[in-house]
Amino acid sequence: MKITKRVLAVILAALFVVAAFVGCSAKDNGEAGNAGKTVKLGLITLHDENSTYDKNFIVAAQEAAEKMGVELVQKNNIEEGQACYEAAAELVDEGCNLILADSFGHEDYMIQAAKEFTDVQFLHATGTKAHTENLANFHNAFSAIYEGRFLAGVAAGEKLNEMIAAGTITADKAKMGYVGAYTYAEVISGYTSFYLGAKSVCPSVTMDVTFTGSWYDETAEKEAAQKLITNGAVLVSQHADSMGAPTACETAKVPNVSYNGSTESACPETFIVSSRINWAPYLEHCIKAVQDGTAIETDWVGTVADGSVQLTDFGKKAPAAKTVESVEAAKKGLEDGSIHVFDVSTFTVTVTADKNVNAKVDADGHLTSYMADVDSDAAYTADTEVVKDGYFHESESRSAPYFDIQIDGINLLDVNFG
Repeated sequence: MKITKRVLAVILAALFVVAAFVGCSAKDNGEAGNAGKTVKLGLITLHDENSTYDKNFIVAAQEAAEKMGVELVQKNNIEEGQACYEAAAELVDEGCNLILADSFGHEDYMIQAAKEFTDVQFLHATGTKAHTENLANFHNAFSAIYEGRFLAGVAAGEKLNEMIAAGTITADKAKMGYVGAYTYAEVISGYTSFYLGAKSVCPSVTMDVTFTGSWYDETAEKEAAQKLITNGAVLVSQHADSMGAPTACETAKVPNVSYNGSTESACPETFIVSSRINWAPYLEHCIKAVQDGTAIETDWVGTVADGSVQLTDFGKKAPAAKTVESVEAAKKGLEDGSIHVFDVSTFTVTVTADKNVNAKVDADGHLTSYMADVDSDAAYTADTEVVKDGYFHESESRSAPYFDIQIDGINLLDVNFG
């Protein structure tokens, strides 16, 4: 057939319409303009929006899904058991090819799902086994939240300094309290970094810690905060997921540093600041990897520098005058490497027959060596040297924290391993 100019014009017009239709279809199918694979994101959370911890994941997943133009399917209030595997399988059945679970006890069931559904990428926050399981479709992620807690600790320390300067307390009464869930490395790393941040600006600070034995128990967390306040704590922070501790502080008019989101609306008189992990950058990174067909890291750690570790806005009433200035200076130090949270020169360690047995210290009590349990096993075997260059290298051998040292200045009122 002879192709006339008219026929050629008709053909070109038809091709233009087809190309436009395909382009619209790609966007409608969740590819956000990318030429790669369509992604459908699944999210499994231990609780729902009533938990500050789970709400943080939910908001991040919604933000990432919207930004990347993909569909999000949620399974909330999924307990740490076989229900997690069942939720993962349901998400696969619903077409999800990228699935994140947010709680430590979900890990074994996500691994079970990963072994069965090998064409789906499974992400697990706070877990420890990806680097030893060696599955191409199972990944752990966390952030250097100890950096955020250190910065929040600086804000707490400045509040203590203000109270000392005002004569509200004396320097020897600068005691903080901390409500923890379990005596796990993740919690120990968190409360220790918070304490070291406060100590960096208020050298006389001490801290009591108590554990509830639950990630979310509003009554227990409230009672724990009340116990700490009765025991002399003039400022309280937490690694637990309800409003129990912040509301106890608001009632007692004790300054509070919360976690995973601002509590100012409910606690306007006492809220100083909150640190949080922003999971959106990680989810966006993983969505793009699936779209492009590239590998996702076995262990991924976000930082202050990449926006994965954040502080909320400061409270309007409770923070001390120098807070913003001091926190910004510390943040700059973390970003340029001039400050390391677990700098061994900034704390001392006591080694006894039943405490810190894997630690070696010098004559002044400063760490010189520590063998951490990085490759998780039932016996909690110490397997990796993590002290070098003058500081404890947290979250570098795997994403989940493994700092579990009891340092001087922090008093554990109890322990709870679940």
